[in-house]
Amino acid sequence: MSNSIIKNQIKLYKTFFIYKLLFSFLLFNLLTISVYASDQARSKPKLILQITVDQLRGDLPTRYYERLGQGGFRYLWEKGLVYSNAHHAHANTETIVGHATLATGAHPSGHGMIGNLWLDRETNQTTYNIEDPDYKLLTKGAGVDANTEIDPTQRAARTDGRSPAAILVSTFSDELKAHGNGQAKVFGVSVKDRGAVSMAGHAGKAFWFSKANGVFVTSNYYYESYPEWVSDWNKKKLAQSYANKSWQLLHDKETYLFGQSDDRPWETSVGNFGRVFPHPYGAADDKYFTTLLTLSPAGDELTLDFAKTLLISEQLGQDKVTDYLSISFSSTDYVGHIFGPSSLETEDNILRLDRRLDDLFQFIDQHVGLENTLIVLSADHGAPDTPGYMNSLNIPAGYIAPETWDKKAAINRLKKQFSIKGQLIERYEHPYVYLSQAVIDDKNINHQALEEAVVNELTNFPGVFLAVSSTALRRGNLPETELHRAVINNFYEKRSGDVYLVFKPNWFFNDFDGLTVASSHGSPWQYDTYVPIVFAGMDIQSKVITRKVHTVDVAVSLSSYMGIKPPSGSAGEILSELIE
Repeated sequence: MSNSIIKNQIKLYKTFFIYKLLFSFLLFNLLTISVYASDQARSKPKLILQITVDQLRGDLPTRYYERLGQGGFRYLWEKGLVYSNAHHAHANTETIVGHATLATGAHPSGHGMIGNLWLDRETNQTTYNIEDPDYKLLTKGAGVDANTEIDPTQRAARTDGRSPAAILVSTFSDELKAHGNGQAKVFGVSVKDRGAVSMAGHAGKAFWFSKANGVFVTSNYYYESYPEWVSDWNKKKLAQSYANKSWQLLHDKETYLFGQSDDRPWETSVGNFGRVFPHPYGAADDKYFTTLLTLSPAGDELTLDFAKTLLISEQLGQDKVTDYLSISFSSTDYVGHIFGPSSLETEDNILRLDRRLDDLFQFIDQHVGLENTLIVLSADHGAPDTPGYMNSLNIPAGYIAPETWDKKAAINRLKKQFSIKGQLIERYEHPYVYLSQAVIDDKNINHQALEEAVVNELTNFPGVFLAVSSTALRRGNLPETELHRAVINNFYEKRSGDVYLVFKPNWFFNDFDGLTVASSHGSPWQYDTYVPIVFAGMDIQSKVITRKVHTVDVAVSLSSYMGIKPPSGSAGEILSELIE
């Protein structure tokens, strides 16, 4: 072959390669412009409905799937974008921690809500997460009633004042409000104050149920006086309509998975509520009456009715500005604590919650349109099964019993080793051990060595799996494991204690200030971190995603969907399927 022919072929190849590159470049830009234009053209929702089901472990919505209706969980799972392997990435899986994480997209190390309770070093007092003495309840006498309140977390609060001030970063709802010059209407509703306040953020408004007097309340952080519609709803005294009635099974007992397991010795009976169906609410003037409503599907029914009234009265989703409504359903958590996740009560509650969701979605469709509503459902945490249930299946499990520990001997050894005269341990607020302030202030003590010595003593107690010192958390010199990363994600120095405790899988406290519960969450194990994440409505395409994702991804993904800046402390990744 002549040199001229070879030169011509090379020239042709070069020309072809250049045109191919040019074509690829043009095609890439056309696709980019198309995607950008599509994103800009996408109609924004009139309403974002964020549903958080307290203690909805990831398997519970589908555990009884064949008996669900068509419009509740089935609508979400069959019409929505389902992330079937979603988890919290922090270690202390408690209510405020999970809610704040979903709201902000930040880990507790960023948003600061490291537990339902923590020790305030400045006051040396236990602090309830959203308590704020500067903002009083609008309804006098509507605070926590220590004589009837079964939630020891709320009983620990020193004042009835509530606000989101302790949440250190912005929420998605804050950013939505800021993006539109304050035009978006933002509300949070829940039986639990911490479930409502956290999701409403700093810029929204929150309402929660008062067990003290059976109405929905708020604080003067949000209003100087109640809107007329709230006063009118409270005047209906809907809670009183449950007086002398009972929680009955929705279906024949024989149709339930746990139909033959109604009376379990590890279940808790509060007042005259009992351990078997039907569960009587009692008279309206009984001291436990309103508390018992929250230990049953009635709590969610009241929450839904109030939320529906709010949506109509505040005209959510009725203009061009995207509004936001958070509804946190709390009954699943209370039922799970008292009876356990694998119980007839929890099973019936899930079937009834399915009906509440169906009712809610029909209501939204009628007044806003599901095609105009972006729905996201998740949970603040999961839950372990009761040791009694697990033991019946030959699976190791048990309750932690600190009263049986020889703590005195361990403390004496530590005090002798470090020449400590006074108090060594200030207190334990799950999951943190706090050393006394006197010990912390003593400059003659090697605090790193002391913390490590406390760690070594704690790991010798039965049921303790891991103890991690705050010094190790600050320095970051820990093994690269998912468990240690979860503990790091939970560490905020100004509120966290000096040692973090992790109990063995399926081992936990069941004694909370004298109240014995069947089950309790708060660990970094999978049963506590495993929750659903589902998006539905609008233009969402039905799909099941099995890769592991995290709850910190929710807020930043909502922000990306809306084209607004993410919350200030967000640490998650955008769930690409939501915006494709």
